[in-house]
Amino acid sequence: MASQYAKHSVLLCFRIVFSCFFLPQIFLFNARLASAQTPAYACASGNYTFCDTSLDVKIRVDDLVKMLTLQEKVANLVDGAAGVSRLGIPKYEWWSEILHGVSNTGPGVHFTSLVPGATSFPQVILTAASFNKSLFEIIGKVVSTEGRAMYNVGLAGLTYWSPNVNIFRDPRWGRGQETPGEDPTLTSNYAAAFVRGLQQRDDGDKDRLKVASCCKHYTAYDLDNWKGIQRYTFNALVTQQDLDDTFQPPFKSCVLDGNVASVMCSYNQVNGKPTCGDPDLLSGIVRGKWNLNGYIVTDCDSLDVIFNNQHYTKTPEETVALTLNAGVDLNCGSFLAKNGESAVNKGLVNESVIDRALTNNFATLMRLGFFDGDPKKQLYGNLGPKDVCTPENQELAREAARQGIVLLKNTAGSLPLSPAVIKSLAVIGPNAQATHTMLGNYEGVPCKYVTPLQGLSASVSTVFQAGCSDVSCATAQVDEAKKIAAAADAVVLVMGSDQSIETEGRDRVNITLPGQQSLLISEVASVSKGPVILVIMSGGGWDVQFAKDSPKITSILWVGFPGEAGGAAIADVIFGLHNPSGRLPMTWYPQSYVDKVSMTDMHMRPDPATGYPGRTYRFYKGQTVYSFGDGLGYSTFTHSLVQAPKVVSVPLEEGHVCRSSSSTCKSIDAVEQSCKNLGFNIQLRVRNVGTMSGSHTVLLFSSPPSVHNAAQKHLLGFQKLHLTPQTEGLVKFNVDVCKHLSMVDELGNRKVAVGEHVLHVGDLKHPLTVRI
Repeated sequence: MASQYAKHSVLLCFRIVFSCFFLPQIFLFNARLASAQTPAYACASGNYTFCDTSLDVKIRVDDLVKMLTLQEKVANLVDGAAGVSRLGIPKYEWWSEILHGVSNTGPGVHFTSLVPGATSFPQVILTAASFNKSLFEIIGKVVSTEGRAMYNVGLAGLTYWSPNVNIFRDPRWGRGQETPGEDPTLTSNYAAAFVRGLQQRDDGDKDRLKVASCCKHYTAYDLDNWKGIQRYTFNALVTQQDLDDTFQPPFKSCVLDGNVASVMCSYNQVNGKPTCGDPDLLSGIVRGKWNLNGYIVTDCDSLDVIFNNQHYTKTPEETVALTLNAGVDLNCGSFLAKNGESAVNKGLVNESVIDRALTNNFATLMRLGFFDGDPKKQLYGNLGPKDVCTPENQELAREAARQGIVLLKNTAGSLPLSPAVIKSLAVIGPNAQATHTMLGNYEGVPCKYVTPLQGLSASVSTVFQAGCSDVSCATAQVDEAKKIAAAADAVVLVMGSDQSIETEGRDRVNITLPGQQSLLISEVASVSKGPVILVIMSGGGWDVQFAKDSPKITSILWVGFPGEAGGAAIADVIFGLHNPSGRLPMTWYPQSYVDKVSMTDMHMRPDPATGYPGRTYRFYKGQTVYSFGDGLGYSTFTHSLVQAPKVVSVPLEEGHVCRSSSSTCKSIDAVEQSCKNLGFNIQLRVRNVGTMSGSHTVLLFSSPPSVHNAAQKHLLGFQKLHLTPQTEGLVKFNVDVCKHLSMVDELGNRKVAVGEHVLHVGDLKHPLTVRI
């Protein structure tokens, strides 16, 4: 009793202190944010050369850097940059996120009564399933407009650490939802298009930026926390072939095709070296070979991780020297600010290296207009709260979700449902009333939510039963769910996962549906008298072979984490207001795959000697539940070949070794002069032979000759076209022999295989011989 009284007294005291002290502070803080009107910016006054907008950025940055003391320089090498008050340069927070909408995950963004929310698009994995490059870019344009609008009222920054372009190598990875999937071609195209959408200005000035994007996490990063193995200490052992063939291409496209302003190095080690301390990866490739025009930033607290978790260096100063000398320009965290000056004083880092880092950082801010005076007098100065959560933006979020949703199974007579026939609908499942779950991670505050139940209820009369208290579904309420299912004309089960199952810092062990979800699905299906539609809301794939095989489960939809308008988009597809055209951006494996394959094994290619089956559709040899590129629609589309060569000849230079021994040359270097500018066109006629208008996703694959452990097939390109019933359209692919038909050999050299390549779209196959 006395202990209970003591607890009560302590709690009462805490409440009094909280009410009297903390609450006023919180209200005051929120009031300040709510009244924010103008962001802090440099060059509000002062006649400095670095403020002269008529001068070249390099001249301006050089002028600024030479005016700073060492202490001032070091204080501006971290995400919470201190600024330089004596020069009128305010503090600046570099860390903002904009993965699928303006996010308050980082400290650079705040939602207040002035801007209470921003448009929340589908999580990236679902948008990628649309295979629509123009959609990728327009989403980038919209979210950067909203980000810039929030900046103009002091609620956001200008530098956004998005997108995540890591390859979704293993189905258990909790962050796979943030990525465009398992394929380097799709991921590379997404990366370049989204970055262009974010960064490119409406006036076409290529030297300036609308906002600054960042591609992360460089490189071979795809394990967070699996069976106690942490990303902070994981050493990814990667062959040169897999590194160059699988993990690097999206980052290369970010820099070369997207002209991204930043690359973020990852927590993990690659082949024994921390990525943020590897000069070959940073200075050699990103800054050297790819010529990054921007800054290299560490993942948050990576320097502390190198020192305290990996124990790779002996002192904090050595850590500073390792990373700065490797090519790091900005530290997310405080490690550089605390130890940078000491590292210089001890002779471990030359001050010129500090200057290089600052130059890259300040040049980025100058390209953004941070040093150009009042932002309201600049190109995007008219943007404000009115430009966030516009009806057009919210409709785009709905359209993006519609385009990404993948129809995996559809028994004849199931979908689409007709409200004229289906008078009652049983809606069952822990995600049927999902709100926040629909956003996925790195989310912000959405404009509004439309849940699946709300979306479905707008068309027909519905009865709802959760069936499980949450997605973990420890105990399913089977009897209650069966009761409403048996009485309804059709059943929609909304199942899957949420951030308690898969997210940053949380990898899965199993890929079967959580808890008793499978039991609930099967039991409900067994008593249903009409169509049974299984809707899976998740980031990663699942072993749902039982549902695929069940004649009682008539349709399966994968809806990713579909964003703020997810419920409306799901209903649009189920009731036929939208003809689905999404395709899976990742392989769905059976549980047996993860039972025998360690998540830590980074090898992409199979090993017959050990029974290792390989990874992703490009290399995996084994049974799948669903494959990369799978997806159905409500119409049937046929393909016919209009134009494609049967032979491509590569002319060799005089004296080339393969001219005298062509029969023994299995491949030639893709970088050779003879291979450059060698290309051809493929034209396909696509016809909608169904009765419903819709978009069709055309995926062009190539299966190369079996040399250099080549992929069994790989994606060359993809396009989307919309066709009304009984009409046709022409799809044209420009194929570059060096780029599209090449592969990486065992030593990391890019080669073009000599011999028969098979090009295929759906069931259409076309042999193409490359000869010398």
